Amino acid sequence: MAADKLNEAKLSTMEENKENATEDGIGLESILSEFITLSLYELLQIIKDSQQQHGLRHGDYQRYRGYCSRRLRRLRKTLGFKCGNRHKFTGKKVTVDMLYLLLVLMEAERAWSYAMQLKQEANTEPRKRFHLLSRLRKAAKHGERLEKLCESPRVDAKTKLEAQAYTSYLSGMVRFELQEWKAAMEAFNKCKTIYEKLASAFTEELAVLYHQRVEEISPNIRYCAYNIGDQNAMNELMQMRLSAGGGGGMMAEKLEALITQTRAKQAATMSEVEWRGRTVPVKIDKARIFLLGLGDNEAAIAQAANEETKERLYETLLAECRDTIQAVREELKTEAKQRERSDDAGGKVSNLQFLHSYLTYIKLWTVVKRNESMAHVLQAKLKETQPDENKRGPRPQDLIRLYDIILQNIVHLQGLEEDHTFQKEVALKMLVYKAYRCFFIAQSYVLVKKWSEALVLYERVLKYAKEVQSKAKSLNNSLKDLPDVQELITEVNAEKYSLQAAAILDTEDTPEAPTQQNVRDNTPLCERLETFHLDPALVGKQPNLVQFPPDFQPIPCKPLFFDLALNHVAFPPLDDKVEQKGKGGLTGYIKGIFGFGS
Repeated sequence: MAADKLNEAKLSTMEENKENATEDGIGLESILSEFITLSLYELLQIIKDSQQQHGLRHGDYQRYRGYCSRRLRRLRKTLGFKCGNRHKFTGKKVTVDMLYLLLVLMEAERAWSYAMQLKQEANTEPRKRFHLLSRLRKAAKHGERLEKLCESPRVDAKTKLEAQAYTSYLSGMVRFELQEWKAAMEAFNKCKTIYEKLASAFTEELAVLYHQRVEEISPNIRYCAYNIGDQNAMNELMQMRLSAGGGGGMMAEKLEALITQTRAKQAATMSEVEWRGRTVPVKIDKARIFLLGLGDNEAAIAQAANEETKERLYETLLAECRDTIQAVREELKTEAKQRERSDDAGGKVSNLQFLHSYLTYIKLWTVVKRNESMAHVLQAKLKETQPDENKRGPRPQDLIRLYDIILQNIVHLQGLEEDHTFQKEVALKMLVYKAYRCFFIAQSYVLVKKWSEALVLYERVLKYAKEVQSKAKSLNNSLKDLPDVQELITEVNAEKYSLQAAAILDTEDTPEAPTQQNVRDNTPLCERLETFHLDPALVGKQPNLVQFPPDFQPIPCKPLFFDLALNHVAFPPLDDKVEQKGKGGLTGYIKGIFGFGS
């Protein structure tokens, strides 16, 4: 703002000097030369300051266009360079005699900012692309007028070079939008060469601005080279995205847009994708572009120089994945309507549904890997000593929260019920992250000196880890993308010993204050050798080492025999040996009573 007011004040001073020069006989040429030197010294600096202070820091081209219009009005009013009145427009052109360079520069910037605003709106309204090209041509035309005015001998060499670079940049933008790749690359290369020469001619402080401009132009040059036929240009664009760092901004957005356009051209050759032993045709263009760049994105994440860059790449990958899943969902709705019309129930999973499952798996697993990367950073900071005690550092609770989110995403991975191997792999991943979550819960208990709870949790970690190792033998390469379980086992064993030592020391320091760790258990020592308890009685006068007298033990008693076979024995008939009773009537009855007949 201060620079704008200063320039406008110089313009009004120049007008006063014109009148005084006429009266005093002073040459107008010297006054104009002083004005040029003062006003357009470091032309690129004037442009960048105006852009950063009036909206382009946040990509608001509409605000910057409004600023250019207001500044043009102030300049015209100050210079008396009005184009008619409020009732009638009378066009005027800046001639070599006038040399109102700042006026022409603001006209070019206003047209360029309007073109960039239309470019943002053209994503949803393609018809605005025609208006965009018209505004860019007008900006390039104003740039050519500026370069022509700077050919005057009253303009210094540096301003001439900057005007040529600015015109080449605008011309390259027009050719770039028209997809005239060769002409665009020539214009951008000319602009890049001039700015590099200017940067080498000044100190480091002044050269930073020119180097930034060169970095902005370089992705466009690589993209033009790719379209001309240079196959290495795509790799160079990926390297530029890695070197851009975690700052994001306009440079990162431009790189992402160019990389997406490059993949769109390559996606025409991609027709299918294979996952879990099934090949699925990919007919959606957005899905083709995403799957084509998936390997490059994963490689870029692996090669990221710092955590900020890695985090930005993860977010970019997740945003692309979400957009792709939304496009597949729209196609699934259309497919469902067609099935309803044809009354086709269809028991088998369709290709679109399988593709949707694959993309969902990629999204969820990317979230898992991102959170795991964040957990590694926090874990490294947790092991470091904090120089400032008043400043809050990372805590185990932060890591517990991250592993909670990881487990929630793994739960959503459940799918493809008929693929039993997939289900086993998901269950194995669940066990691994449960072990890590349990480990950091134990760490949080150690901080508050809850030794027994921490020890139990460490035992649970070892149980999970050994279960993972036993199940992983049946699944090939199942632990390839997972954290190292053996390293966790080693760390837990070390923590257990330090925990026991810390618990004993804590008990000796405060003997009169009974803690939760002083477990009073009547079980003798010989029966709980595998369990750690703090029992002060063991070092007293009556240690409970063994139970005496020992408890009675049951022994087998003398067996009782029962003749069960007698009920099943069939005796021989004795009818022939039994005496037949005679029919004696009353006499025989009487004999039988008194025993005479026996």
